Amino acid sequence: MAKQSPEGSESTALPGLMSVESAEMGKQQLEKLAEIQGELLSKLQQANLRWIDTIQKRANLASEFATKLTAARSVPETASVCQDWVRQRMEMAEEDAKHLLADSQAFMEAGVRLMSNGWLSSGKAKT
Repeated sequence: MAKQSPEGSESTALPGLMSVESAEMGKQQLEKLAEIQGELLSKLQQANLRWIDTIQKRANLASEFATKLTAARSVPETASVCQDWVRQRMEMAEEDAKHLLADSQAFMEAGVRLMSNGWLSSGKAKT
């Protein structure tokens, strides 16, 4: 038979164990943590794929540059090839900076959600 609490309702807690309410609250906290971790993992995977794509683009640009530079027959033509390469690299650097900023912001937002959910850096929930 369950113990009677001072208010007169039956308590579902066993002596020495946490109450059902505490267990449910802990379960909800863990589910929220798992959701945020899944979201963060998804963002990391997206960022990883984007950076792999960026590396591939840079390799293709370097290959094209080498081909065009080898085919250049004059100094003005060589200068034009180099200028075009520098312009494209600057555009890529600008795009990289935008992606880095967006990725950092997404990671920070997930961190803020994690902290605002009541989790401390020690990994324990606030009580």
